Amino acid sequence: MCGIVCGVAERNIVPILLEGLKRLEYRGYDSSGIALLDSQGHIQRVRSLGKIINLEKKVQSQTTEFNGSIGIAHTRWATHGVPAKNNAHPHICNNQVAVVHNGIIENYQSLKSQQLTEGYLFTSETDTEVVAHGIHQQLENSSTLLQAVQKAVALFDGAYALGVISSDFPETLIAARKGSPLVIGVGIGEHFIASDVSALLPVTQNFIFLEEGDVAELSRESVKIYNANGDLVKRPIKQSQLSANAVDLGEHRHYMHKEIFEQPQAVIDTLEARITKDSVLTSAFGHNAEAIFKTIQQIQIIACGTSYHSGLVAKYWFEDIIGLPCQVEVASEYRYRNPVIQNNTLFVTISQSGETADTLAALQQIKNYCHCEEQSAAAIHGNQKARTTLNIPTLTICNVPESSLTRESDLTFLTHAGPEIGVASTKAFTTQLVALSLLLTSVGKTLGLMDKEQEQKIVHGLIKLPGLVTSALEHENEIKEIANTFADKNNALFLGRGTMYPIALEGALKLKEISYIHAEAYPAGELKHGPLALIDELMPVVAIAPKDDLLEKLKSNLQEVKARGGQMIVFEDEESDVSSDKDFKVVKTTSNVGRITAPITFNIPLQLLSYHVALIKGTDVDQPRNLAKSVTVE
Repeated sequence: MCGIVCGVAERNIVPILLEGLKRLEYRGYDSSGIALLDSQGHIQRVRSLGKIINLEKKVQSQTTEFNGSIGIAHTRWATHGVPAKNNAHPHICNNQVAVVHNGIIENYQSLKSQQLTEGYLFTSETDTEVVAHGIHQQLENSSTLLQAVQKAVALFDGAYALGVISSDFPETLIAARKGSPLVIGVGIGEHFIASDVSALLPVTQNFIFLEEGDVAELSRESVKIYNANGDLVKRPIKQSQLSANAVDLGEHRHYMHKEIFEQPQAVIDTLEARITKDSVLTSAFGHNAEAIFKTIQQIQIIACGTSYHSGLVAKYWFEDIIGLPCQVEVASEYRYRNPVIQNNTLFVTISQSGETADTLAALQQIKNYCHCEEQSAAAIHGNQKARTTLNIPTLTICNVPESSLTRESDLTFLTHAGPEIGVASTKAFTTQLVALSLLLTSVGKTLGLMDKEQEQKIVHGLIKLPGLVTSALEHENEIKEIANTFADKNNALFLGRGTMYPIALEGALKLKEISYIHAEAYPAGELKHGPLALIDELMPVVAIAPKDDLLEKLKSNLQEVKARGGQMIVFEDEESDVSSDKDFKVVKTTSNVGRITAPITFNIPLQLLSYHVALIKGTDVDQPRNLAKSVTVE
């Protein structure tokens, strides 16, 4: 997810832009750039591949002075066009208009064809150049830069957040927003725009959040905002409580609690610019993702801990929804055996940190295997140019840009959970599931295993997901009361069927991690194969009961527990009717969830349960004993 920082001030804007870009590094990027208007009113630009430090060094090494009081800056994650300097933002048209852009211009091909016939030159593979050319074209019939942008954006289909400057209007910065977030930072004698608040915290605490379709005209002295109809409107100025120097707990007692409640926004951020109203953008996995996905015949997922559980959910999805074979394995086991590696396998690693030692080692093992096979083929044929047909592309799903896994993998999908400080993963897990649902859809439609109607159904469910998560969080008080059940308990059993079995595993892991209660998870159908022997009045049993094809079987399993005196706690769909039994403690968690959204939504109350049990037990919630956030050694 790209990052934007722009500003108009009475001072040199370059240090502010560079600092803002650094604060957006978590969003992920492969290139960056800055454009500004110098003292002569000319557009100057510096772009670089790699980390922001590379851009900073290039700025410092300019032979001519690179400073100005109005400028735009950007970090880019490649979608249209490979990572390359010519594809990096800002993009410039005829030395008159410079643009930075987040999002996707869906009709850029038709716009590009039209602009080519009108004599415009294209120097990149990106969709953003049509924005720069389109604004330049409208300047011919406009008296202000604002008017030109308003006319141009009316021609764009898709999502965009824009920052625009022009040598013809050296005192004006334009912002436009549709489908991608953009905020205005309000200062004294200076104004800024950015993708999110964190980029601007060093220079202001006051922000205006642009609404869908807004176009804003910024100068040093004023901000004027026009809605989608072109009417001048007022948007409230809000003061951020975030600190520029530290992550703020705000109203929350622990980081884990804060991160649980950040999940609706984390889902929104992870979906941003990756879906349209009806489809998933396969390019979100990389500029060459579609070509790679066309070659695969099965999926192999490698992960540890919570990330392993997200992979188990995905196995059900891949095999049940699109019929594609999917294997999931714990990285620490996979790397120490001799796995049978099939050709045309997409090798997927999942990690919050991107530094998990066993997962990274498994990825390196696969890469070494492919290299050795290539060398062996060359030796057999007596030709160093010989190549095998072995095709094992690699993809990592990760929350941290520039991590080891992202650097080692062919494709990368960054979840946008933001910093996760609590050791027990919450929002990272949820966004991993969102990422895997997008992968499922992208692979399914690329291979012709998912039709348009199925894709639309999944996308519409994902759009509803932030609201479903928010609704699940509203049951906290009920869950807090139920947590008292565990005050004197040392053991617990979690039950689920289908995709709810991995969610039960995750619920048990969270409980043992932060409350130190021994907890196990089983498929509910396995009760008679051992776990039933553990059931008595001292064993709380937590079950997940969505309204699906396995509900009646699950109800029978729960009656087996009840008959043996077990204490039943059930998180159910509003239409599941498990609550008709008075001996069960039931939380009606959600309703109207599908195969994709159900496991994500039902995970939320299990997180809250583990948190409130840990409070009762008096443990260290954010830093449980013996555990670290990132397992970077075996």
